[in-house]
Amino acid sequence: MATLRDIRRRITSVQKTQQITSAMRMVAAAKLRRAQDAIIAARPYSERMYATLQEIGRRALEAEHPLLEQREQRRALEVVIVTSDRGLCGAFNANVMKRAEAILAAREPGFESVSIALVGRKAADYFRRRRAKQITQTWTGLGTVEYRHAAEIAGHVSKRFIAGEVDEVVLVFNEFVSALNQVPRDLTALPLVPEQAEGEVEEAIPFKIEPDAQTVYSVLIPNALEFSIYRVLLESQAGEHAARMTAMESATRNTEELISSLTLQFNRARQAAITKELVEIVTGAQALE
Repeated sequence: MATLRDIRRRITSVQKTQQITSAMRMVAAAKLRRAQDAIIAARPYSERMYATLQEIGRRALEAEHPLLEQREQRRALEVVIVTSDRGLCGAFNANVMKRAEAILAAREPGFESVSIALVGRKAADYFRRRRAKQITQTWTGLGTVEYRHAAEIAGHVSKRFIAGEVDEVVLVFNEFVSALNQVPRDLTALPLVPEQAEGEVEEAIPFKIEPDAQTVYSVLIPNALEFSIYRVLLESQAGEHAARMTAMESATRNTEELISSLTLQFNRARQAAITKELVEIVTGAQALE
């Protein structure tokens, strides 16, 4: 049976843990606010960029770009998996890796070769133990997401796609829906197929393409790929902070319940010790009589 000293030490230990989890929750909440603002600001720009690509494509059918090439026979697939560098964020990383494993299992039979590129230390640690031979590139320690990170990843996948080393590139990440909800998603990054932007009308917007559609494509399409990956990184970053905030809030509540339980156990043990001492005193007094 635990002594009063043991219980008191455990209460002190849990209280220190509570202070840590509470501080981490507040830090995650502050970071989430900034990350949420960043992703909300990025979404309209991304939608407008894809809408512009669609407009150019409808007006200039002769314009081409290597990143738009739709290959009839897709032999090589690359899956880019985006996770966090740090843990303590609940099932955030596990959900992404589970989704990635499901995609790999479903699509591997249809390709001659399947490779993976990893973003985040958690993905690197997980897949190095399982698919080390298939890893083409790893990015860790990114910290706060910057556009240069997306440009580096885009440069890697576009170089392999243009060289014919891969015929399709798929991104797997957590999409930020709300502070309580992050949904694992997969997105085909290459070949680049602009999605229909929300609220876009079918009629072409009257404008002139200068100097020509091919030149605009050569600038806009690489930027579209980079910004698409940048948006994915922002989605993952916001989801990570939201998941960590929720996990630390749950951990803080659990420590409160544990402290309450230990305090009750401590009081009962102290009462039992006092009762025992009283009984011994009374018994000793009766023996002296």
